[in-house]
Amino acid sequence: MNPSERVLLTGNHAVAWGARLARPQVAPVYPITPQTPVLELLTEFQAAGEFAAEIITVESEHSVMSACIPASLTGVRVFTATASQGLLLMHELLHYAAGARAPIVMANVNRTVASPWAFWPDQTDSIAQRDTGWIQYYVESAQEALDSVLQAYRVAEQVLLPALVNLDAFYVSHALEPVTLPAQALADAYLPPYDPPHRLDPARPEGWGNVVSQDMYCRHRQGIEEAMQRVPALAAEADREWATLTGRSWGVVERYRCDGADSVFVTMGSMCGTAREAVDALRDAGQAVGLVKLRLLRPLPLAALRAALAGVADVLVLDRNHSPGLGGVLHQELRAALYGMEGAPRIHGLLAGVGGVNVPPERLVAWAQEYRGRTPQPESTWVR
Repeated sequence: MNPSERVLLTGNHAVAWGARLARPQVAPVYPITPQTPVLELLTEFQAAGEFAAEIITVESEHSVMSACIPASLTGVRVFTATASQGLLLMHELLHYAAGARAPIVMANVNRTVASPWAFWPDQTDSIAQRDTGWIQYYVESAQEALDSVLQAYRVAEQVLLPALVNLDAFYVSHALEPVTLPAQALADAYLPPYDPPHRLDPARPEGWGNVVSQDMYCRHRQGIEEAMQRVPALAAEADREWATLTGRSWGVVERYRCDGADSVFVTMGSMCGTAREAVDALRDAGQAVGLVKLRLLRPLPLAALRAALAGVADVLVLDRNHSPGLGGVLHQELRAALYGMEGAPRIHGLLAGVGGVNVPPERLVAWAQEYRGRTPQPESTWVR
């Protein structure tokens, strides 16, 4: 396949191409629906001599991350992918990876968590990891998935924190879309070889993981926070340079038809495509409605969100996740982000698409009309 061609790819295969172009040296993997096609294509690349990474097949996702961390600490680029229960099984090690300042990039296919057992798109799996210290991207399409893998490496290796690239199950992971494959030379120019300042190397003895005092641990956590605070600007810079090279820009926070809007949808992932259709229909009907797409959940880009929503009267937050006892996580995070903002909009939280429930554009059109001017409630509302 000529990598300069425009081809049809699923989101899973686009992720695999992104990993191939990033040239990782180690890729521990374990299959789980609906992520398995990512690792299947990587093994096909390797068999054809097109993927030089050492693929490590282990007995569980916990072991996957247990292999990723020491590999990264030796100073090599590391990639893996997972989904749902696999990500949950890694939870302990996700904290280890961030604490080790290991810039692993992992793709996660957002899928319902058990029980009951299901296989539908739902972002609760990754949102439940938001406090582990991983950068979190959420993508809308296969093309954005490929590009985001490369951008995630670019940012993660500058701040020495791991990054998670999330794509909705089936709506993105298995849907075929036209995707432009960047030339390898372009990817190499954009993403220089990983060369960390510290690594586990017998020629330069260093240690990692020793017991520390309370003060040392506190300072270490402060260092992670300082690194996170650098991410929004670096992510925006990485995206701008990618746009210069490819003509494609995804931003950190995207405003779609928001000029003059009095009502705005805020959401992440594939729901953004549905929201675009609803916005277009509402605009055609003469109603000033827009969309703010949040691509970066961790760190939460507070300044960008406040700027994007300045002057808006009503915000409808669409959450494809559920935190029992809290409601929609993005709803509550946005309420906190805009707290104290002069002229802050009314924020309405809608639990929409939880468990993969289909949400057609017509429903969003109706909600935009229903919630305009309504007194906001602190709790999220279940809608279908």
